[in-house]
Amino acid sequence: MEIWINPACSKCRSAISLLDAEGADYTVRRYLEDVPSEDEIRAVLERLGLEPWDITRTQEAAAKELGLKEWARDADTRDRWVKALAEHPKLIQRPIITADDGTALVARTDDAVRDALSR
Repeated sequence: MEIWINPACSKCRSAISLLDAEGADYTVRRYLEDVPSEDEIRAVLERLGLEPWDITRTQEAAAKELGLKEWARDADTRDRWVKALAEHPKLIQRPIITADDGTALVARTDDAVRDALSR
């Protein structure tokens, strides 16, 4: 199991605390420092069953500068969204846990973290 975190994020710290309390075996990826490639983002999106715009933090300054709210959300613009996430990793929603069963989820709640632990 791997968890993508930003240590400054309270939801990430909460998720780590719960994983520790449950004795989970996991790896931490500080994705702002160890930036995922476009292929890694695509792989995580497939595991999540989501599209790139579903995991994009549209309130971030970079999102506003790029005008993401106006971008189309369709198959033709999917690669553009993935590229934006790779170039501006702060736009990636967090934390993301890749579960042992090959799935992944955005673990912003304790229930979501527990769900990842049960997979």
